[in-house]
Amino acid sequence: MYVEHLVPERVTARLPIVIIPGNGMTGTNFLNTPDGRPGWADYFMKKGYESLYHADNRTTIPATQRFNLWPQAGLHTQWPGNGSRGDETFDNFYASILPFLSSNEEASKKIRSAGVALLDKIGPAIVLTHSQSGQYGWNLGDARPSLVKAIVAIEPTGPPFINAVFPPLTPARPYGLTEIPITFSPPIQSPTYLQTMIVSSDSNFTCIQQVLPARQLVKLANIPVLVVTSQSGYHSIYDACSVEFLKSAGVPVKHVKLPDVGIFGNGHMMFMEKNSLEIVDRVVQTWLREMLGNLTMNHNI
Repeated sequence: MYVEHLVPERVTARLPIVIIPGNGMTGTNFLNTPDGRPGWADYFMKKGYESLYHADNRTTIPATQRFNLWPQAGLHTQWPGNGSRGDETFDNFYASILPFLSSNEEASKKIRSAGVALLDKIGPAIVLTHSQSGQYGWNLGDARPSLVKAIVAIEPTGPPFINAVFPPLTPARPYGLTEIPITFSPPIQSPTYLQTMIVSSDSNFTCIQQVLPARQLVKLANIPVLVVTSQSGYHSIYDACSVEFLKSAGVPVKHVKLPDVGIFGNGHMMFMEKNSLEIVDRVVQTWLREMLGNLTMNHNI
């Protein structure tokens, strides 16, 4: 795992932010946008946070309005370019994409091992994930609940138990939102111990939840979570199902749908889009200020 450590001239935030990029992307996508604007890492440094980010190995497509693969796709207006080959912004973005592991289970095991080593080295931190790396936040919180003080999940991989939107819609994430074991109470010896039910289903996705009373994700129970969902990304279809899975399992989670706070036109790559700094300032930083205040009052950090 390659880790880059960015330190502002004056550190004023109590905790660093560990940024784990999503499918096929590197930390460069959080440092700068493909059209040359400052990224979220720069924003956090200006707010006094130390930022640590590392390269993961996944990939996604930015400009969804051109393909209409799901009902909300046509609402995408915030990507800085036309999203096609030959457009300078798109080509800059695509040049940053890396090969990725074909096994999500293997990737999860590797990130859990490397991420735990990183947290043990740096101490308490906020973990920020995106897309495919979303499950890594749950894995790291489960492995080091005393060190993961908050999780910001930008459209985290989901929905529970099954793939969605992009065929084949096959079973996945057998532990709900993770590929590898995570701690439940009452404990389980295998995923078959989780009793599930179909809550809703359509041509794009099936929402599956635990049968109530749900087994609890006890090691995540004291970690505040923010899930952020765009207006037009494919996660707009199913993030609510993922959030409900977390809530029923006892995880304290706040779900912000950007249109509900007056932020429109974004897709899955919101942290690189034209209004990216508005999102991080109005949504992410506002929540972090509130959470860090609560952590200061309730915990020693």
